[in-house]
Amino acid sequence: MKPALRLFAQFLVFWFVSHAILTTLDGLDDNPQPADCILILGNTVNPNGTLSARLQARLDKGLELYRQKLAPVVMVSGGLGKEGHYEGRAMAAYLEAAGVPADAIIEDNLGNTTRATAQNFAAVAQRQQLGSVLVVSQFYHITRTKMLLKQQGNHQVYGAHADYFELRDMYSLLREIPAYYRYAFN
Repeated sequence: MKPALRLFAQFLVFWFVSHAILTTLDGLDDNPQPADCILILGNTVNPNGTLSARLQARLDKGLELYRQKLAPVVMVSGGLGKEGHYEGRAMAAYLEAAGVPADAIIEDNLGNTTRATAQNFAAVAQRQQLGSVLVVSQFYHITRTKMLLKQQGNHQVYGAHADYFELRDMYSLLREIPAYYRYAFN
Protein backbone atom coordinates (compact mmCIF):
# COMPACT_ATOMS: atom_id res chain seq x y z
CA MET A 1 0.00 0.00 0.00
CA LYS A 2 1.30 3.44 -0.92
CA PRO A 3 2.27 5.64 2.06
CA ALA A 4 -0.31 8.31 1.18
CA LEU A 5 -3.06 5.71 0.89
CA ARG A 6 -2.01 4.06 4.15
CA LEU A 7 -2.01 7.46 5.89
CA PHE A 8 -5.47 8.20 4.53
CA ALA A 9 -6.75 4.80 5.70
CA GLN A 10 -5.29 5.41 9.16
CA PHE A 11 -6.95 8.81 9.27
CA LEU A 12 -10.33 7.27 8.35
CA VAL A 13 -9.98 4.64 11.09
CA PHE A 14 -9.00 7.34 13.60
CA TRP A 15 -11.96 9.49 12.55
CA PHE A 16 -14.38 6.55 12.78
CA VAL A 17 -13.14 5.44 16.21
CA SER A 18 -13.12 9.01 17.51
CA HIS A 19 -16.68 9.59 16.33
CA ALA A 20 -17.82 6.32 17.95
CA ILE A 21 -16.21 7.33 21.25
CA LEU A 22 -17.71 10.82 21.19
CA THR A 23 -21.16 9.45 20.29
CA THR A 24 -20.94 6.97 23.17
CA LEU A 25 -19.81 9.60 25.66
CA ASP A 26 -22.52 12.03 24.57
CA GLY A 27 -25.21 9.34 24.67
CA LEU A 28 -24.24 8.07 28.10
CA ASP A 29 -23.82 11.55 29.57
CA ASP A 30 -27.44 12.23 30.44
CA ASN A 31 -28.31 15.86 31.01
CA PRO A 32 -31.99 15.78 31.90
CA GLN A 33 -33.11 19.35 32.43
CA PRO A 34 -36.58 20.80 32.82
CA ALA A 35 -38.05 21.06 29.33
CA ASP A 36 -41.34 21.77 27.60
CA CYS A 37 -41.62 18.20 26.35
CA ILE A 38 -40.09 14.74 26.73
CA LEU A 39 -39.69 13.07 23.32
CA ILE A 40 -39.41 9.27 23.34
CA LEU A 41 -38.36 7.63 20.09
CA GLY A 42 -40.05 4.45 18.99
CA ASN A 43 -38.77 0.96 18.39
CA THR A 44 -40.14 -2.51 17.83
CA VAL A 45 -43.58 -3.54 18.96
CA ASN A 46 -43.64 -7.34 18.88
CA PRO A 47 -46.07 -9.20 16.58
CA ASN A 48 -48.28 -10.00 19.60
CA GLY A 49 -48.52 -6.29 20.48
CA THR A 50 -46.14 -6.33 23.44
CA LEU A 51 -43.26 -3.89 23.58
CA SER A 52 -39.72 -4.98 22.82
CA ALA A 53 -37.43 -4.76 25.84
CA ARG A 54 -35.58 -1.87 24.17
CA LEU A 55 -38.78 0.11 23.62
CA GLN A 56 -40.03 -0.58 27.13
CA ALA A 57 -36.72 0.67 28.54
CA ARG A 58 -37.10 3.92 26.57
CA LEU A 59 -40.62 4.36 27.89
CA ASP A 60 -39.56 3.55 31.45
CA LYS A 61 -36.84 6.21 31.25
CA GLY A 62 -39.31 8.74 29.85
CA LEU A 63 -41.81 7.82 32.56
CA GLU A 64 -39.13 8.30 35.22
CA LEU A 65 -38.33 11.77 33.85
CA TYR A 66 -42.03 12.66 33.61
CA ARG A 67 -42.58 11.60 37.23
CA GLN A 68 -39.64 13.83 38.19
CA LYS A 69 -41.73 16.63 36.66
CA LEU A 70 -39.06 17.53 34.12
CA ALA A 71 -41.74 18.20 31.49
CA PRO A 72 -45.52 18.56 31.47
CA VAL A 73 -46.04 16.56 28.26
CA VAL A 74 -44.56 13.49 26.61
CA MET A 75 -44.42 12.97 22.86
CA VAL A 76 -44.08 9.39 21.66
CA SER A 77 -42.98 8.93 18.09
CA GLY A 78 -42.70 5.91 15.86
CA GLY A 79 -44.11 4.45 12.70
CA LEU A 80 -46.07 1.44 11.57
CA GLY A 81 -43.72 -1.47 12.17
CA LYS A 82 -43.46 -4.47 9.88
CA GLU A 83 -45.05 -6.38 12.76
CA GLY A 84 -48.31 -4.51 12.05
CA HIS A 85 -48.51 -2.17 15.04
CA TYR A 86 -48.27 1.61 15.28
CA GLU A 87 -45.42 2.29 17.68
CA GLY A 88 -46.81 5.63 18.85
CA ARG A 89 -50.15 4.07 19.78
CA ALA A 90 -48.51 1.21 21.71
CA MET A 91 -46.21 3.66 23.49
CA ALA A 92 -49.07 5.97 24.45
CA ALA A 93 -51.08 3.01 25.77
CA TYR A 94 -48.11 1.94 27.92
CA LEU A 95 -47.72 5.42 29.39
CA GLU A 96 -51.46 5.74 30.03
CA ALA A 97 -51.48 2.36 31.81
CA ALA A 98 -48.61 3.68 33.96
CA GLY A 99 -50.68 6.69 35.03
CA VAL A 100 -49.72 9.43 32.54
CA PRO A 101 -52.92 11.33 31.65
CA ALA A 102 -53.93 10.99 28.00
CA ASP A 103 -53.98 14.78 27.61
CA ALA A 104 -50.28 14.87 28.60
CA ILE A 105 -49.33 12.52 25.74
CA ILE A 106 -48.73 13.59 22.16
CA GLU A 107 -48.91 10.55 19.89
CA ASP A 108 -46.99 10.53 16.59
CA ASN A 109 -47.46 7.48 14.41
CA LEU A 110 -45.68 8.98 11.40
CA GLY A 111 -42.16 9.00 12.88
CA ASN A 112 -40.84 6.24 10.61
CA THR A 113 -37.31 7.66 10.75
CA THR A 114 -35.37 9.84 13.13
CA ARG A 115 -35.63 12.72 10.66
CA ALA A 116 -39.41 12.27 10.40
CA THR A 117 -39.65 12.30 14.19
CA ALA A 118 -37.63 15.53 14.32
CA GLN A 119 -39.82 17.12 11.65
CA ASN A 120 -43.00 16.00 13.39
CA PHE A 121 -41.74 17.34 16.71
CA ALA A 122 -40.90 20.68 15.07
CA ALA A 123 -44.46 20.99 13.77
CA VAL A 124 -45.90 20.19 17.21
CA ALA A 125 -43.39 22.53 18.87
CA GLN A 126 -44.46 25.38 16.62
CA ARG A 127 -48.18 24.79 17.24
CA GLN A 128 -47.78 24.39 21.00
CA GLN A 129 -44.91 26.87 21.42
CA LEU A 130 -42.46 24.32 22.81
CA GLY A 131 -38.95 25.73 23.06
CA SER A 132 -37.14 22.83 24.69
CA VAL A 133 -37.14 19.06 24.49
CA LEU A 134 -35.67 16.19 26.47
CA VAL A 135 -35.09 13.30 24.06
CA VAL A 136 -35.02 9.66 25.19
CA SER A 137 -33.56 6.81 23.14
CA GLN A 138 -30.66 4.35 23.25
CA PHE A 139 -27.27 5.91 24.02
CA TYR A 140 -25.95 5.52 20.47
CA HIS A 141 -28.99 7.32 19.02
CA ILE A 142 -28.93 10.46 21.19
CA THR A 143 -26.27 12.47 19.30
CA ARG A 144 -27.89 12.15 15.87
CA THR A 145 -31.35 12.79 17.29
CA LYS A 146 -30.21 15.96 19.03
CA MET A 147 -28.58 17.16 15.80
CA LEU A 148 -31.75 16.55 13.78
CA LEU A 149 -33.94 18.29 16.36
CA LYS A 150 -31.65 21.32 16.32
CA GLN A 151 -31.76 21.35 12.50
CA GLN A 152 -35.54 21.54 12.63
CA GLY A 153 -35.81 24.55 14.87
CA ASN A 154 -34.36 26.76 17.50
CA HIS A 155 -34.97 24.30 20.32
CA GLN A 156 -32.96 23.69 23.44
CA VAL A 157 -32.28 19.94 23.30
CA TYR A 158 -31.31 17.67 26.20
CA GLY A 159 -30.84 13.92 26.23
CA ALA A 160 -31.25 10.85 28.41
CA HIS A 161 -30.54 7.27 27.43
CA ALA A 162 -32.61 4.19 28.18
CA ASP A 163 -31.14 1.85 30.77
CA TYR A 164 -30.97 -1.11 28.42
CA PHE A 165 -27.88 -2.53 26.79
CA GLU A 166 -27.40 -5.50 24.48
CA LEU A 167 -24.70 -6.82 22.18
CA ARG A 168 -26.58 -5.43 19.18
CA ASP A 169 -25.71 -1.92 20.47
CA MET A 170 -22.19 -2.31 19.05
CA TYR A 171 -23.58 -2.80 15.55
CA SER A 172 -26.04 0.05 16.07
CA LEU A 173 -23.26 2.36 17.24
CA LEU A 174 -21.22 1.60 14.11
CA ARG A 175 -24.28 2.20 11.95
CA GLU A 176 -24.88 5.58 13.60
CA ILE A 177 -21.62 7.04 12.31
CA PRO A 178 -22.44 7.07 8.58
CA ALA A 179 -26.07 7.89 9.41
CA TYR A 180 -24.96 10.96 11.35
CA TYR A 181 -23.03 12.33 8.37
CA ARG A 182 -25.75 11.40 5.90
CA TYR A 183 -28.25 13.46 7.91
CA ALA A 184 -25.76 16.23 8.73
CA PHE A 185 -25.11 16.98 5.06
CA ASN A 186 -28.47 16.13 3.55
